[in-house]
Amino acid sequence: MKLVFDFHPKLWSTMKSYTKARFFSDLMAGIIVGIVALPLAIAFGIASGVSPEKGLITAIIGGFIVSFLSGSSVQIGGPTGAFIVIVYGIIQHFGVEGLAIATVLAGVFLVLMGVLRLGTIIKFIPYPIVVGFTSGIALTIFTTQVKDLLGMTVEKMPADFVSKWIAYAQNMDTASVWPLLTGLASIVIIFVTPRFMKKIPGSLVAIVVMTVAVYLLRTYAGITTVETIGDRFVINASLPRPEAITVNMATINMLLPSAFTIAILGAIESLLSATVADGVVGDRHHSNTELIAQGAANIIVPIFGGIPVTGAIARTMTNINNGGRTPVAGLIHAVVLSLILLFLGPLTKHIPMACLAGVLIVVSYNMSEWRTFRSLLKNPKSDVTVLLTTFLLTVVFDLTIAIEIGLLLAMLLFMRRMMETTKVSVTTEAIDLSEDVEVPHDNEVLKVPEGVEVYEINGPFFFGIANRFDECMRRMGGKPLARIIRMRKVPFMDSTGLHNLESLCRLSQKEHIRIILSGVNPKVHEMLIKNGMDRRIGEENICSHISEALARAEQYVGSGETKTNQTYIKQ
Repeated sequence: MKLVFDFHPKLWSTMKSYTKARFFSDLMAGIIVGIVALPLAIAFGIASGVSPEKGLITAIIGGFIVSFLSGSSVQIGGPTGAFIVIVYGIIQHFGVEGLAIATVLAGVFLVLMGVLRLGTIIKFIPYPIVVGFTSGIALTIFTTQVKDLLGMTVEKMPADFVSKWIAYAQNMDTASVWPLLTGLASIVIIFVTPRFMKKIPGSLVAIVVMTVAVYLLRTYAGITTVETIGDRFVINASLPRPEAITVNMATINMLLPSAFTIAILGAIESLLSATVADGVVGDRHHSNTELIAQGAANIIVPIFGGIPVTGAIARTMTNINNGGRTPVAGLIHAVVLSLILLFLGPLTKHIPMACLAGVLIVVSYNMSEWRTFRSLLKNPKSDVTVLLTTFLLTVVFDLTIAIEIGLLLAMLLFMRRMMETTKVSVTTEAIDLSEDVEVPHDNEVLKVPEGVEVYEINGPFFFGIANRFDECMRRMGGKPLARIIRMRKVPFMDSTGLHNLESLCRLSQKEHIRIILSGVNPKVHEMLIKNGMDRRIGEENICSHISEALARAEQYVGSGETKTNQTYIKQ
């Protein structure tokens, strides 16, 4: 049966020409990506407010589903830093059960986006919004890690940004030097490692080195102030069983905004990751298939206790740089993580929390895009307004509000720009055709007959400009015998523009003024016909070019037909 929607997983087409050599290349890439994903999955899980194995489960199950169904050949799915803020907030207000429901709803939204072919539209979300909330998330992640970096003992941390810093200031006396040294040493190792080892990630080296160092300090030096994962969590080193999610309409209504935020954020990050990957490997991903894959992962992962899944740019690039070229590498990465969870899971309890804080601080620094943020501040005021509004709302309030208001503000500013680019002009004397490409002509100037006004709309005739058109006509104040409306540069017309045109016809009919349209493009012409405008003004008065329209107007003015022939048909 042929699918009615755009669903073309890369794995299915890859298997038709898969080779042994390609498998070994994917195998090595998958193993390395699995090792890279280990510390990140644990850190993202803990920072999101769940146990460390939940982060691993998300990377295992979510990563497998994404690679199996992905529209990209090299996409690696799993938990990412972008979701930490929203996930932590949902758990604080609605608990783990609420997070599961919100994630499933987000998965449904993503699947619907893919089925409705919205993959390409998601890419056109304004860049200042993306940078604004990405930088805001980075600052928020850094803020959440200060407690573990300094080894503070705070009974209950507030959820919002400002209250967190107030709590830090009030509890600064509980800070300890050893966790701080552990975190700083981890950050140094992460930045230094690439200079000596390209294949092994600095985050993994930092975790191994600092875990051993803290274990030795505890065992032989009696230093116990550095908290480890085992001090805070009980590690369940086994694959989870699926559990039913209880859903009711009241909970769904409360969680819809959060689910929408997860879906939009997941779509943006996944498609951005796939687009970046395309530029490196010379491939082209299927954006709608990618959304369906991400949606399926987010529907299934919560059943096993996981958190939201999306395409991970860092892990995807690691996959590419190590030879991964098909979704098989992503499947292998999931298998590697599952083996680590089953056989090495108990060892994760020795990892220092300050070390994970260092890992996440580096992640937040890489996410901050501060150079891009700084360069955007030099852009037009409208872009700067969107950037700063989204950034401040993300930091001070939450990501849900930031994305909703940021998108609304961007749309309003876009409409204002459209209004500014659309011009309305009026001519009563002569028309200069020297730069007119509407139709071939011999004369450069056409005379406008006495008693005729020519209006030209240059740009989309939508609701924003329709009122301006009315105002322009009122300012004229006269009562011509015919009005010509040049629409050669009107690419589209919305219902408000059509309504204003209908009102103009109705008013003109009462005042015995002939309406003639000139240069109407096929799409606008079709819309006029569907709405009966050809019957109201007469098909002969919808002219292909200005010369024909002026000839019609001169004919009407000279013969006196304007008072008798044109009628308005009411619907």
